[in-house]
Amino acid sequence: MFLDATMKYNKKLIETAIGLHQQGLITPNTYVLDLDMVKHNAEVLFKEAKKQDIELLFMTKQIGRNELVSKAIVEAGIKKTVAVDPWEAITLYRYGIKIGHVGHLVQIPKQMIRTILQLDPEHVTVFSYENARNISEIALQMGKRQKIFLRIADPDNYIFNGQKGGFTVAQLAQDMDNLMKLAGVEIAGLTSFPCVMIEEDTPEVTPNVLSIQKAKEMLTKKGFKNLEMNMPSATSTASLKLLKENGATQGEPGHALTGTTPLHASGEFPEKPAMVYVTEVSHLYNHHAYVFGGGFYPRSRMKGALVGTDIRNIKRVPVIENDPTNIDYYGTLETDDVNIGDTAIYAFRTQVFVTNAHIAIVGNLNSKPELLGIYDSTGNIIRD
Repeated sequence: MFLDATMKYNKKLIETAIGLHQQGLITPNTYVLDLDMVKHNAEVLFKEAKKQDIELLFMTKQIGRNELVSKAIVEAGIKKTVAVDPWEAITLYRYGIKIGHVGHLVQIPKQMIRTILQLDPEHVTVFSYENARNISEIALQMGKRQKIFLRIADPDNYIFNGQKGGFTVAQLAQDMDNLMKLAGVEIAGLTSFPCVMIEEDTPEVTPNVLSIQKAKEMLTKKGFKNLEMNMPSATSTASLKLLKENGATQGEPGHALTGTTPLHASGEFPEKPAMVYVTEVSHLYNHHAYVFGGGFYPRSRMKGALVGTDIRNIKRVPVIENDPTNIDYYGTLETDDVNIGDTAIYAFRTQVFVTNAHIAIVGNLNSKPELLGIYDSTGNIIRD
């Protein structure tokens, strides 16, 4: 999906990735990430967000909760992170990153609440009164009052399978008085997901935004002021003005940091491609070539791969996407005109943390390329 943009705007990343693989410095099933380009992307995002008066919380699940990359993003100006699940929060806290939001997509299990509150997250999202009550009880035992976001999810909202849950506006109206009685939590804002979708190469708000606006109106009538309006999904320089116009106070860039939102396939945006997937031709069979897998992603929308042993001899070949019901032991190239051992380079949307891939961080690509470290998909260092 992003091969053309990467070839045009970050050809050195492809050249470096091929070289690392052919030298045996990285294995197949490795994402190679350009640290300097991620930092550039974070800088342009931070600048535009400041212009729109929107706070950014950066997301790391797409890049495998990586420490080097997280610290580079902080250096670029985005000081806080969002952890979509409690395990990500624990990892990022270990790096010394300020946790701005946790529980965004995955609720905090009851027996982990104390552990997460000890990380001093600025905000925690809750899907229900019961979850808020559990957090309140633990917070009071710890002598603190935890700020929470209420996740809004009306029946007509757009919600991905596997991510459903939250307050309907009607349910919130029923629960509001009881929520306000919880002494250990403070209702600090509202959130939903996704609040922005890319439609025909244009960012558009979803019906979720209208729902959280209705919820805000309800809370305002109850006396709440200065509520945060957290509106994640597809946060990029192209969508921040739209978010501001719809009342957002926070955005949560993830794919924009690697230049891999659907908008970025054109390459015509300030954020540029920063990541490729590297693997190797394993075998030929029935007029197809098969490459080692483990890091493919069902929603990748990949169309092609570059195959060869050097930037000067690579060629583009079409790919056949894997059936998501099967394990991706291999990926398939729609050709047999390649050689076993060739490097295969892909550029697609991914979520590294749900793969078993490695992630190699590289820097200084325009002067003296350097391999800065190799990590697993959840941020543990393999080799520095």
